[in-house]
Amino acid sequence: MKRSKVLFSVTMLAVVGIILGACGSSGSSSKDETTVDVFNIKVETKDQLDDLAKKYEKSHEGVKINVTTVGGGQDANAALQTKFSSGDEPSIFLLGGLADMEKWSDSLADLTDTKLAKNAIEGTLAGASKDGKVYGLPMNIEGFGFLVNKELFKKAGVDIEKITSYTDFENAVKKLDSKKDSLDMKAVFGFSAKEFWVVSQYSTHFISPEFNDDLQKVYDAKTIDFKYGDVFKKYTDLINQYNVQPILSLDYSTSVEEDFANNQVAIVHQGNWIVPTLNSLDPEFTKDKLGILPLYVADSNKGKIAAGPSWYWGVNKNKDEKVLQASKDFLEWMYTDKEAMKVVTDEMEYIPAYTNFSADSISDPTSKEIFNYLSEGNVVPWMHNQYPDGYSQTQFYPEFQKYLNNDISWDELMTKSKDAWASDRK
Repeated sequence: MKRSKVLFSVTMLAVVGIILGACGSSGSSSKDETTVDVFNIKVETKDQLDDLAKKYEKSHEGVKINVTTVGGGQDANAALQTKFSSGDEPSIFLLGGLADMEKWSDSLADLTDTKLAKNAIEGTLAGASKDGKVYGLPMNIEGFGFLVNKELFKKAGVDIEKITSYTDFENAVKKLDSKKDSLDMKAVFGFSAKEFWVVSQYSTHFISPEFNDDLQKVYDAKTIDFKYGDVFKKYTDLINQYNVQPILSLDYSTSVEEDFANNQVAIVHQGNWIVPTLNSLDPEFTKDKLGILPLYVADSNKGKIAAGPSWYWGVNKNKDEKVLQASKDFLEWMYTDKEAMKVVTDEMEYIPAYTNFSADSISDPTSKEIFNYLSEGNVVPWMHNQYPDGYSQTQFYPEFQKYLNNDISWDELMTKSKDAWASDRK
Protein backbone atom coordinates (compact mmCIF):
# COMPACT_ATOMS: atom_id res chain seq x y z
CA MET A 1 0.00 0.00 0.00
CA LYS A 2 2.77 2.41 0.91
CA ARG A 3 4.66 1.40 -2.23
CA SER A 4 1.60 2.16 -4.39
CA LYS A 5 1.29 5.61 -2.81
CA VAL A 6 4.93 6.35 -3.51
CA LEU A 7 4.64 5.25 -7.12
CA PHE A 8 1.50 7.32 -7.53
CA SER A 9 3.22 10.39 -6.05
CA VAL A 10 6.25 10.01 -8.27
CA THR A 11 4.05 9.53 -11.33
CA MET A 12 1.97 12.59 -10.51
CA LEU A 13 5.09 14.71 -9.94
CA ALA A 14 6.44 13.64 -13.29
CA VAL A 15 3.15 14.49 -15.01
CA VAL A 16 2.98 17.87 -13.29
CA GLY A 17 6.59 18.52 -14.28
CA ILE A 18 5.81 17.76 -17.91
CA ILE A 19 2.72 19.98 -17.84
CA LEU A 20 4.58 22.85 -16.20
CA GLY A 21 7.43 22.40 -18.60
CA ALA A 22 5.05 22.54 -21.52
CA CYS A 23 3.38 25.65 -20.11
CA GLY A 24 6.76 27.25 -19.61
CA SER A 25 7.79 26.50 -23.16
CA SER A 26 4.62 27.86 -24.67
CA GLY A 27 4.95 31.14 -22.77
CA SER A 28 8.68 31.65 -23.25
CA SER A 29 10.29 33.80 -25.93
CA SER A 30 13.77 32.37 -25.30
CA LYS A 31 13.76 30.54 -28.63
CA ASP A 32 13.24 33.81 -30.47
CA GLU A 33 15.55 35.87 -28.25
CA THR A 34 18.70 37.23 -29.87
CA THR A 35 21.64 37.43 -27.48
CA VAL A 36 24.50 39.86 -28.01
CA ASP A 37 27.55 39.18 -25.86
CA VAL A 38 29.67 42.31 -25.28
CA PHE A 39 33.25 41.96 -24.04
CA ASN A 40 34.18 45.21 -22.31
CA ILE A 41 37.52 46.17 -20.75
CA LYS A 42 36.62 49.68 -19.59
CA VAL A 43 36.11 49.01 -15.89
CA GLU A 44 35.71 52.74 -15.21
CA THR A 45 32.35 52.78 -17.01
CA LYS A 46 31.18 49.22 -16.35
CA ASP A 47 28.07 50.28 -14.42
CA GLN A 48 27.00 52.77 -17.05
CA LEU A 49 27.41 50.23 -19.86
CA ASP A 50 25.42 47.67 -17.86
CA ASP A 51 22.63 50.24 -17.44
CA LEU A 52 22.66 51.04 -21.16
CA ALA A 53 22.30 47.34 -21.94
CA LYS A 54 19.22 47.12 -19.69
CA LYS A 55 17.69 50.23 -21.27
CA TYR A 56 18.23 48.79 -24.73
CA GLU A 57 16.57 45.52 -23.76
CA LYS A 58 13.49 47.37 -22.49
CA SER A 59 13.02 49.21 -25.78
CA HIS A 60 14.05 46.30 -28.04
CA GLU A 61 11.94 43.26 -27.27
CA GLY A 62 13.55 39.93 -28.04
CA VAL A 63 17.14 41.18 -27.69
CA LYS A 64 19.35 40.32 -24.73
CA ILE A 65 22.60 42.24 -24.16
CA ASN A 66 25.10 40.39 -21.96
CA VAL A 67 28.05 42.53 -20.87
CA THR A 68 31.22 40.93 -19.54
CA THR A 69 33.77 43.38 -18.13
CA VAL A 70 37.37 42.34 -17.56
CA GLY A 71 40.12 44.74 -16.50
CA GLY A 72 41.35 46.68 -13.50
CA GLY A 73 44.33 44.47 -12.80
CA GLN A 74 43.06 41.49 -14.79
CA ASP A 75 44.68 40.63 -18.13
CA ALA A 76 41.87 41.56 -20.51
CA ASN A 77 43.75 40.42 -23.62
CA ALA A 78 44.33 36.98 -22.14
CA ALA A 79 40.67 36.77 -21.09
CA LEU A 80 39.51 37.66 -24.60
CA GLN A 81 41.88 35.10 -26.11
CA THR A 82 40.48 32.46 -23.74
CA LYS A 83 36.93 33.25 -24.84
CA PHE A 84 37.84 32.77 -28.49
CA SER A 85 39.86 29.64 -27.79
CA SER A 86 37.04 28.06 -25.79
CA GLY A 87 34.44 28.75 -28.48
CA ASP A 88 32.64 31.30 -26.31
CA GLU A 89 33.27 34.14 -28.76
CA PRO A 90 31.77 37.54 -27.94
CA SER A 91 29.56 39.32 -30.45
CA ILE A 92 31.15 42.70 -29.75
CA PHE A 93 34.66 43.27 -28.39
CA LEU A 94 37.21 46.06 -28.15
CA LEU A 95 40.22 46.60 -30.40
CA GLY A 96 43.24 48.62 -29.31
CA GLY A 97 44.31 49.61 -32.82
CA LEU A 98 45.92 48.23 -35.97
CA ALA A 99 47.69 45.34 -34.24
CA ASP A 100 44.44 44.08 -32.70
CA MET A 101 42.64 44.58 -36.01
CA GLU A 102 45.23 42.36 -37.70
CA LYS A 103 45.13 39.80 -34.88
CA TRP A 104 41.36 39.36 -35.04
CA SER A 105 40.98 39.92 -38.79
CA ASP A 106 39.31 36.53 -39.33
CA SER A 107 36.54 37.53 -36.94
CA LEU A 108 35.90 41.19 -37.78
CA ALA A 109 32.88 42.34 -39.76
CA ASP A 110 33.21 45.10 -42.35
CA LEU A 111 31.57 48.17 -40.77
CA THR A 112 32.31 50.63 -43.57
CA ASP A 113 28.67 51.16 -44.51
CA THR A 114 27.36 51.62 -40.98
CA LYS A 115 25.86 54.91 -39.87
CA LEU A 116 28.50 55.28 -37.17
CA ALA A 117 31.37 54.91 -39.62
CA LYS A 118 29.84 57.69 -41.69
CA ASN A 119 29.34 59.88 -38.59
CA ALA A 120 32.87 59.41 -37.25
CA ILE A 121 34.97 62.58 -36.84
CA GLU A 122 37.59 62.84 -39.56
CA GLY A 123 40.72 60.85 -38.77
CA THR A 124 39.21 58.81 -35.94
CA LEU A 125 38.86 55.63 -37.99
CA ALA A 126 42.57 55.35 -38.85
CA GLY A 127 43.34 52.97 -36.00
CA ALA A 128 40.88 50.32 -37.20
CA SER A 129 40.85 50.62 -40.98
CA LYS A 130 42.65 48.81 -43.77
CA ASP A 131 42.51 49.16 -47.55
CA GLY A 132 39.69 51.65 -47.28
CA LYS A 133 37.51 49.41 -45.12
CA VAL A 134 36.47 50.04 -41.52
CA TYR A 135 36.67 47.17 -39.04
CA GLY A 136 36.24 49.06 -35.78
CA LEU A 137 34.07 51.94 -34.57
CA PRO A 138 35.55 54.46 -32.09
CA MET A 139 34.30 53.95 -28.57
CA ASN A 140 35.20 57.54 -27.70
CA ILE A 141 38.04 60.01 -27.73
CA GLU A 142 40.31 59.97 -24.73
CA GLY A 143 43.23 62.16 -23.89
CA PHE A 144 46.09 61.68 -21.50
CA GLY A 145 49.10 63.49 -20.15
CA PHE A 146 49.87 64.89 -16.73
CA LEU A 147 46.60 65.25 -14.84
CA VAL A 148 47.11 67.77 -12.08
CA ASN A 149 45.50 69.05 -8.92
CA LYS A 150 45.25 72.76 -9.71
CA GLU A 151 44.43 73.64 -6.13
CA LEU A 152 47.72 72.19 -4.86
CA PHE A 153 49.62 74.08 -7.58
CA LYS A 154 47.94 77.31 -6.50
CA LYS A 155 48.63 76.72 -2.81
CA ALA A 156 52.29 76.07 -3.66
CA GLY A 157 52.45 79.41 -5.46
CA VAL A 158 52.69 77.90 -8.96
CA ASP A 159 50.77 79.62 -11.76
CA ILE A 160 49.72 76.72 -13.95
CA GLU A 161 49.02 79.03 -16.89
CA LYS A 162 52.68 80.02 -17.02
CA ILE A 163 53.99 76.49 -17.56
CA THR A 164 54.91 76.67 -21.24
CA SER A 165 58.08 74.56 -21.46
CA TYR A 166 59.83 71.60 -19.88
CA THR A 167 61.93 73.97 -17.76
CA ASP A 168 58.78 75.64 -16.42
CA PHE A 169 57.36 72.23 -15.59
CA GLU A 170 60.55 71.12 -13.83
CA ASN A 171 60.61 74.31 -11.75
CA ALA A 172 56.95 73.81 -10.82
CA VAL A 173 57.69 70.26 -9.66
CA LYS A 174 60.58 71.45 -7.50
CA LYS A 175 58.48 74.20 -5.95
CA LEU A 176 55.69 71.75 -5.18
CA ASP A 177 58.24 69.45 -3.58
CA SER A 178 59.53 72.26 -1.38
CA LYS A 179 55.97 72.83 -0.13
CA LYS A 180 54.88 69.21 0.22
CA ASP A 181 55.11 69.11 4.02
CA SER A 182 53.02 72.24 4.49
CA LEU A 183 50.54 70.90 1.93
CA ASP A 184 50.46 67.51 3.65
CA MET A 185 51.49 65.72 0.45
CA LYS A 186 53.26 62.37 0.17
CA ALA A 187 55.09 63.45 -3.00
CA VAL A 188 54.61 65.53 -6.12
CA PHE A 189 53.99 62.61 -8.49
CA GLY A 190 51.85 59.52 -8.15
CA PHE A 191 53.14 57.73 -11.25
CA SER A 192 51.92 54.12 -10.99
CA ALA A 193 54.87 52.27 -12.49
CA LYS A 194 53.45 48.96 -11.30
CA GLU A 195 50.96 49.16 -14.20
CA PHE A 196 52.47 48.27 -17.56
CA TRP A 197 49.70 50.14 -19.41
CA VAL A 198 50.60 53.40 -17.64
CA VAL A 199 54.23 53.01 -18.74
CA SER A 200 53.10 52.12 -22.26
CA GLN A 201 50.88 55.20 -22.54
CA TYR A 202 53.61 57.38 -21.12
CA SER A 203 56.05 56.18 -23.82
CA THR A 204 53.66 57.38 -26.54
CA HIS A 205 54.68 61.02 -25.99
CA PHE A 206 58.29 60.27 -26.90
CA ILE A 207 57.84 57.69 -29.66
CA SER A 208 55.00 59.25 -31.66
CA PRO A 209 56.94 62.31 -32.96
CA GLU A 210 59.70 60.05 -34.28
CA PHE A 211 57.12 58.70 -36.75
CA ASN A 212 55.44 62.03 -37.52
CA ASP A 213 52.45 61.01 -35.41
CA ASP A 214 51.41 58.49 -38.08
CA LEU A 215 49.80 55.30 -36.72
CA GLN A 216 50.49 53.26 -39.84
CA LYS A 217 54.16 54.24 -39.87
CA VAL A 218 54.66 52.93 -36.36
CA TYR A 219 52.73 49.77 -37.11
CA ASP A 220 54.92 49.12 -40.17
CA ALA A 221 58.24 50.25 -38.63
CA LYS A 222 60.94 47.57 -38.67
CA THR A 223 63.18 49.56 -36.32
CA ILE A 224 62.98 52.32 -33.73
CA ASP A 225 65.70 54.87 -32.93
CA PHE A 226 64.24 56.59 -29.85
CA LYS A 227 65.01 59.91 -31.50
CA TYR A 228 63.64 61.75 -28.48
CA GLY A 229 65.27 59.48 -25.92
CA ASP A 230 67.03 62.35 -24.15
CA VAL A 231 63.75 64.12 -23.42
CA PHE A 232 62.24 60.78 -22.42
CA LYS A 233 65.03 60.36 -19.87
CA LYS A 234 64.62 63.89 -18.46
CA TYR A 235 60.94 63.41 -17.75
CA THR A 236 61.47 59.90 -16.38
CA ASP A 237 64.23 60.97 -14.00
CA LEU A 238 62.15 63.92 -12.80
CA ILE A 239 59.18 61.67 -12.09
CA ASN A 240 61.26 59.05 -10.29
CA GLN A 241 62.99 61.63 -8.11
CA TYR A 242 59.74 63.24 -6.90
CA ASN A 243 57.40 60.24 -6.91
CA VAL A 244 55.73 58.24 -4.17
CA GLN A 245 58.15 55.41 -3.42
CA PRO A 246 58.65 52.61 -4.03
CA ILE A 247 57.54 53.63 -7.51
CA LEU A 248 57.47 50.04 -8.76
CA SER A 249 54.84 49.12 -6.17
CA LEU A 250 52.45 51.99 -6.86
CA ASP A 251 49.32 50.71 -8.58
CA TYR A 252 46.46 52.53 -10.31
CA SER A 253 44.01 52.28 -7.45
CA THR A 254 46.40 53.67 -4.84
CA SER A 255 47.70 56.37 -7.17
CA VAL A 256 44.34 57.68 -8.37
CA GLU A 257 41.64 56.66 -5.92
CA GLU A 258 43.65 57.22 -2.75
CA ASP A 259 46.61 59.57 -3.26
CA PHE A 260 45.40 61.85 -6.08
CA ALA A 261 41.77 62.00 -4.99
CA ASN A 262 42.83 62.86 -1.44
CA ASN A 263 45.33 65.61 -2.30
CA GLN A 264 48.32 63.44 -1.38
CA VAL A 265 49.99 63.92 -4.78
CA ALA A 266 49.71 66.78 -7.25
CA ILE A 267 50.40 64.99 -10.56
CA VAL A 268 49.50 61.62 -12.07
CA HIS A 269 50.02 60.36 -15.59
CA GLN A 270 46.46 59.45 -16.57
CA GLY A 271 43.63 60.48 -18.84
CA ASN A 272 40.05 61.67 -18.68
CA TRP A 273 38.89 58.08 -18.07
CA ILE A 274 39.51 58.69 -14.37
CA VAL A 275 36.81 61.38 -14.26
CA PRO A 276 33.92 58.99 -13.45
CA THR A 277 35.99 57.47 -10.64
CA LEU A 278 36.84 60.89 -9.21
CA ASN A 279 33.22 61.97 -9.52
CA SER A 280 32.12 58.95 -7.53
CA LEU A 281 34.50 60.01 -4.75
CA ASP A 282 34.13 63.79 -4.90
CA PRO A 283 32.31 65.52 -7.80
CA GLU A 284 33.79 68.87 -6.78
CA PHE A 285 37.31 67.59 -7.47
CA THR A 286 36.78 67.31 -11.24
CA LYS A 287 34.94 70.63 -11.38
CA ASP A 288 37.34 72.74 -9.34
CA LYS A 289 40.70 70.99 -9.07
CA LEU A 290 41.35 68.76 -12.07
CA GLY A 291 43.43 69.97 -14.99
CA ILE A 292 45.80 68.60 -17.63
CA LEU A 293 49.32 69.61 -18.63
CA PRO A 294 51.07 68.65 -21.88
CA LEU A 295 54.58 67.30 -22.41
CA TYR A 296 57.21 69.22 -24.38
CA VAL A 297 59.02 66.73 -26.60
CA ALA A 298 59.53 67.51 -30.31
CA ASP A 299 59.12 71.25 -29.74
CA SER A 300 60.44 72.68 -26.47
CA ASN A 301 57.88 75.48 -26.56
CA LYS A 302 54.85 73.60 -27.88
CA GLY A 303 53.35 71.09 -25.53
CA LYS A 304 51.14 68.20 -26.61
CA ILE A 305 48.93 65.67 -24.93
CA ALA A 306 47.93 62.33 -26.44
CA ALA A 307 44.36 62.17 -27.71
CA GLY A 308 42.21 60.17 -30.09
CA PRO A 309 40.16 57.00 -30.06
CA SER A 310 41.52 54.75 -27.35
CA TRP A 311 39.48 51.72 -28.30
CA TYR A 312 37.30 50.57 -31.16
CA TRP A 313 34.22 48.38 -31.08
CA GLY A 314 34.67 45.36 -33.32
CA VAL A 315 31.77 43.12 -34.37
CA ASN A 316 32.18 39.36 -34.75
CA LYS A 317 31.32 38.42 -38.33
CA ASN A 318 31.21 34.72 -37.45
CA LYS A 319 27.98 35.09 -35.49
CA ASP A 320 24.67 34.31 -37.21
CA GLU A 321 22.99 37.07 -39.19
CA LYS A 322 20.50 38.00 -36.44
CA VAL A 323 23.24 38.46 -33.85
CA LEU A 324 25.44 40.33 -36.34
CA GLN A 325 22.68 42.82 -37.12
CA ALA A 326 21.65 43.16 -33.47
CA SER A 327 25.28 43.93 -32.56
CA LYS A 328 25.46 46.72 -35.12
CA ASP A 329 22.06 48.04 -34.03
CA PHE A 330 23.07 48.16 -30.35
CA LEU A 331 26.26 50.13 -31.12
CA GLU A 332 24.37 52.54 -33.35
CA TRP A 333 21.73 53.06 -30.66
CA MET A 334 24.42 53.88 -28.06
CA TYR A 335 25.65 56.83 -30.10
CA THR A 336 22.46 58.06 -31.80
CA ASP A 337 19.61 57.59 -29.31
CA LYS A 338 19.14 60.84 -27.38
CA GLU A 339 18.82 59.19 -23.99
CA ALA A 340 21.81 56.93 -24.61
CA MET A 341 23.88 59.86 -25.90
CA LYS A 342 23.32 61.67 -22.60
CA VAL A 343 24.63 58.66 -20.72
CA VAL A 344 27.70 58.60 -22.97
CA THR A 345 28.56 62.24 -22.33
CA ASP A 346 27.12 62.95 -18.87
CA GLU A 347 27.63 59.68 -17.00
CA MET A 348 30.43 57.92 -18.84
CA GLU A 349 32.10 61.33 -19.27
CA TYR A 350 33.18 60.32 -22.80
CA ILE A 351 34.42 62.76 -25.39
CA PRO A 352 32.33 61.58 -28.36
CA ALA A 353 34.01 60.61 -31.63
CA TYR A 354 30.92 61.26 -33.77
CA THR A 355 29.70 64.38 -35.56
CA ASN A 356 26.09 64.04 -34.39
CA PHE A 357 27.24 65.10 -30.91
CA SER A 358 27.70 68.75 -30.02
CA ALA A 359 30.86 70.05 -28.36
CA ASP A 360 28.53 71.68 -25.84
CA SER A 361 27.46 68.20 -24.72
CA ILE A 362 30.84 67.69 -23.02
CA SER A 363 30.14 68.56 -19.40
CA ASP A 364 33.47 67.75 -17.79
CA PRO A 365 35.94 70.70 -17.85
CA THR A 366 39.05 68.53 -18.36
CA SER A 367 37.39 66.66 -21.23
CA LYS A 368 36.60 70.02 -22.83
CA GLU A 369 40.24 70.98 -22.41
CA ILE A 370 41.28 67.76 -24.14
CA PHE A 371 38.80 68.45 -26.93
CA ASN A 372 40.38 71.89 -27.38
CA TYR A 373 43.87 70.35 -27.63
CA LEU A 374 42.50 68.02 -30.30
CA SER A 375 40.75 70.82 -32.19
CA GLU A 376 43.94 72.89 -32.21
CA GLY A 377 46.09 69.99 -33.39
CA ASN A 378 48.20 69.92 -30.23
CA VAL A 379 48.02 66.16 -29.80
CA VAL A 380 49.84 62.96 -30.62
CA PRO A 381 47.73 59.86 -31.33
CA TRP A 382 47.41 56.71 -29.23
CA MET A 383 50.66 55.40 -30.66
CA HIS A 384 51.47 52.69 -28.10
CA ASN A 385 48.63 50.53 -29.40
CA GLN A 386 50.56 50.17 -32.67
CA TYR A 387 53.77 48.81 -31.15
CA PRO A 388 54.80 45.21 -31.95
CA ASP A 389 52.46 42.69 -30.34
CA GLY A 390 53.41 42.20 -26.71
CA TYR A 391 56.25 44.73 -26.89
CA SER A 392 54.93 47.10 -24.23
CA GLN A 393 54.13 44.49 -21.61
CA THR A 394 56.78 41.81 -22.01
CA GLN A 395 59.78 43.68 -23.43
CA PHE A 396 59.88 47.43 -22.88
CA TYR A 397 58.05 47.49 -19.52
CA PRO A 398 60.33 45.08 -17.60
CA GLU A 399 63.44 46.93 -18.79
CA PHE A 400 61.88 50.30 -17.93
CA GLN A 401 61.21 49.01 -14.42
CA LYS A 402 64.85 47.94 -14.14
CA TYR A 403 65.93 51.46 -15.04
CA LEU A 404 63.63 52.99 -12.42
CA ASN A 405 65.15 50.60 -9.90
CA ASN A 406 68.70 51.59 -10.91
CA ASP A 407 69.44 48.06 -12.14
CA ILE A 408 70.39 49.15 -15.66
CA SER A 409 71.49 52.41 -17.30
CA TRP A 410 69.40 54.48 -19.67
CA ASP A 411 71.69 53.48 -22.55
CA GLU A 412 71.10 49.83 -21.72
CA LEU A 413 67.35 50.43 -21.65
CA MET A 414 67.45 52.09 -25.05
CA THR A 415 69.67 49.38 -26.60
CA LYS A 416 67.56 46.51 -25.30
CA SER A 417 64.34 48.25 -26.38
CA LYS A 418 65.66 48.89 -29.90
CA ASP A 419 66.83 45.29 -30.28
CA ALA A 420 63.53 43.89 -29.05
CA TRP A 421 61.54 46.04 -31.50
CA ALA A 422 63.74 44.99 -34.44
CA SER A 423 63.50 41.34 -33.43
CA ASP A 424 59.70 41.51 -33.20
CA ARG A 425 59.35 43.13 -36.61
CA LYS A 426 61.63 40.78 -38.57
